Amino acid sequence: MVYFISGAEIVFVFMVVLLVFGSNRIPDIARTFAKAIQQVKTASRDFRQEIEKSAEAQGLDTKELQKEVNDIKKELNDITGTVKRKR
Repeated sequence: MVYFISGAEIVFVFMVVLLVFGSNRIPDIARTFAKAIQQVKTASRDFRQEIEKSAEAQGLDTKELQKEVNDIKKELNDITGTVKRKR
């Protein structure tokens, strides 16, 4: 699910962070947040590579499996597209 955040909401969140933590701590918080995001990206990439290695070791074609998954997702979106409620 995609979350839409407007510019006003971003400014509001930034002001709350500024009031709670103060201007001196914001760069440290941003650095820590950036490092955490990088670690999550690295972990997910490593996890994906490990799964692909395991699948290939068992003789499975990961490209073909990904194609099948995408086909199933497309079919599900086609089926549920008419049922989904517009916001």
